[in-house]
Amino acid sequence: MSEHPIEGLMTTAMSSIQDMVDVNTIIGEPIETSNNIVIIPISKVSFGFAAGGSEFKGETIDEYKKVEKEEQIQYRLPFGGGSGAGVTINPVAFLVIQSSNVKLIPVSHSSSIDKLLDYVPDLIDKTNCMMNKMVNNKKQETEKVLKELQKKSKNESNSKKQKEEKEEMDFEYEYDDTQDD
Repeated sequence: MSEHPIEGLMTTAMSSIQDMVDVNTIIGEPIETSNNIVIIPISKVSFGFAAGGSEFKGETIDEYKKVEKEEQIQYRLPFGGGSGAGVTINPVAFLVIQSSNVKLIPVSHSSSIDKLLDYVPDLIDKTNCMMNKMVNNKKQETEKVLKELQKKSKNESNSKKQKEEKEEMDFEYEYDDTQDD
């Protein structure tokens, strides 16, 4: 049995859509910047497809041949049909990949709260880094003060010992055995 004309319309339309829409349309090609940041565009793809046709009974012309561009095409008449397709591609977000983290940056926000919520992880991370720096600085200052106190205490202890030794050397006692009772 020969192929029905509507099948040809559907096959042509579907192959055209397949050529237009592939994985790289939804998850785009990665873009690498000079500072080793990779940006991947993410899109929303919507497409529609319609095909239809009809054959009329009654006054049917059996077949005719049409010669067009050196091809001979044979139609069974009357047949009426058509197909159509539409594709919409909308950017949704960008995936930003850095050496230390990955972010999803949306193209549009529905409200300011959504935008604020996107920045909360960054804010927490930066606050955490700042607190860690402050704690480390305080720790280093404390260690420095302790070392100075230990050094000072050691020096004082050494100087006290030296002073005591010097005093012991300075005071010599003479004992006189010839003393009258």
